[in-house]
Amino acid sequence: MTERQTRDYYDDFASTYETGRDRGYHALVDELEASTVIPFLAGKRVLEVGCGTGLVLERLAPHAAATVGVDLSPGMLALARKRGLDVHEGSATALPFEAASFDVVCSFKVLAHVPDIEAALREVERVLRPGGVGVLEFYNRHSLRYLARLAAGARSIGRAHREDDISTRWDTPRTIERALPGGLHLDRFVGVRIVTPAAALYRSPTLGRGLSRVERRVAEGPLAKFGGFLIAIVRKA
Repeated sequence: MTERQTRDYYDDFASTYETGRDRGYHALVDELEASTVIPFLAGKRVLEVGCGTGLVLERLAPHAAATVGVDLSPGMLALARKRGLDVHEGSATALPFEAASFDVVCSFKVLAHVPDIEAALREVERVLRPGGVGVLEFYNRHSLRYLARLAAGARSIGRAHREDDISTRWDTPRTIERALPGGLHLDRFVGVRIVTPAAALYRSPTLGRGLSRVERRVAEGPLAKFGGFLIAIVRKA
């Protein structure tokens, strides 16, 4: 898939992306993702790579000195700008920012769709200041989410696309660590969606509340490496 085709995919996805994301499973995922970044943000300048419509970046803004987003999709960025966010069009493999310009770089639900992951991670390293922190999310092959996706198959996205129209990579803790450039060092993993077998279970308020409590408890610890969304906390030397 070319970069233009990827842009078209996400421009189409922008038309439906936020449907239902203010509650249940999707809201929990956004909350847990944001909670991994917030402890690093006081007085810091943060960049979100692949900020989409700004749902996570908006959660981060009250905690940081400055928040900036970048995304390939003009359609997604138009919605982020309606939130009053500082966002820019650009690619994860060629970030439109100077070297060493951010204290924190985060990325969610994006890096799994970047075929040249090594180039994207080198860009994270480049724009981070020495001692800076990366909070980088991957899709995890060692997870219930991976098995659920295999069983469900590709779903419709936006008005004219399916999930399998875009490249998706499923990593493991080992392949993530191997992909890191020399200047980024892995601190730990945080897991999101560890015990949830199917997102549809959150349609039941009782089940949803119970699963949410468990997901919050196990996000860090021995089960973290089984998160469907596997977040690597890395530091730049």
